[in-house]
Amino acid sequence: MKHLLYYNDAYIQQFEATVTNFGEHDGRAFVVLSNTAFYPTGGGQPHDIGTLNGVAVTDVEKVGDDIRHYVSAPVTGDVTGQIDWTRRFDFMQQHAGQHILTAAFVELFDIQTTSFHLGSETVTIDVDVAAVTDEQLAQAESRANDIILQNRPIETKWITANELGDYSLRKDVAVEGDIRLVIIPDFDYNGCGGTHPSSTGQVQMVKILHVEKMKKQTRIHFVCGQRVLHELAMRKRVLSDVARQLSVPEIDAATALQKVMNSAKQTDKKLQALLDAQLDSIVAQLVTNTIATQAFDDLSMQQLQKIARAVVTQNADTQVFLASHVDGKIQIVAARGENVTRSMKDITAHVLPLINGKGGGNDQFVQGGGEPLLTAAQVIEAMQQA
Repeated sequence: MKHLLYYNDAYIQQFEATVTNFGEHDGRAFVVLSNTAFYPTGGGQPHDIGTLNGVAVTDVEKVGDDIRHYVSAPVTGDVTGQIDWTRRFDFMQQHAGQHILTAAFVELFDIQTTSFHLGSETVTIDVDVAAVTDEQLAQAESRANDIILQNRPIETKWITANELGDYSLRKDVAVEGDIRLVIIPDFDYNGCGGTHPSSTGQVQMVKILHVEKMKKQTRIHFVCGQRVLHELAMRKRVLSDVARQLSVPEIDAATALQKVMNSAKQTDKKLQALLDAQLDSIVAQLVTNTIATQAFDDLSMQQLQKIARAVVTQNADTQVFLASHVDGKIQIVAARGENVTRSMKDITAHVLPLINGKGGGNDQFVQGGGEPLLTAAQVIEAMQQA
């Protein structure tokens, strides 16, 4: 592993090497080096980026025994490699933080992590339980941050398969040959090929953001290190903006927002009552007609359906033809009372092609919608002529 410099020193930012092979895959040029500090994608950790002689390295992957460095332009001969340190150290913080948080769940609740993903904004672990309580989340987060604050060493060690029995690993390893352990003494022993800081204190902090159900498992979203500060800054901006719009101090924003929401609910109830009264008035006007028609502006499909059902329920001998121009579309409803034999499907079959529309229903009740190629009144006229 001498040629994999990130295993000797995870903090390495610059190195010298020689191009030993080159090629192209899926239209992307790559080079293989005599040695490298670029970490390839693997084990849940994304690849490094950086430069070789100033040429951008955009992707790194392990193919067989080779580490391929995908470059934006040809590179040959001796090269100086430069690692994007901000990205590398961020990944080191997130990956070590994942080890710590995962070990905390095991230690406290015997909850095992089944998978891990290090994303560009958050980190996730999937744990083998259908639900995790808020109290468990708080305790695991607190324990993880205690381990970070203690600034324990993070050690790496290469062992053989025969030596595995000497260590209480958190989970079994499925690697043949030499095995790399990442160890936080008296807390976590785990097989891992990723890059990590040399002590837990450099992780700075772990903050759980939210959880989501994943069938029989739970996915936990969290951030570590500088990402905690970025997340805090983002949430502070949002909170400040909400407080400013509500004209209250930030600490009172939640209470003020709840008052606004309660007021909005009351307003919605009053508005709905007015709408219901309006629809009842329309029904009363239509229900006495044998053929009841009306064109509207801005009535929704749901409202048209409500009117039509009410009319045919109260008058078994009527036919109802309704149309509305709403949200840039024409919506139509046709319905018949139980004493009427005419199929309402005949209505949509005639009208929908006129507006490039689609619809559905049965002989008693149909609905559909299409483009505003006709006005609502013209659509009503076409429905009557069908």
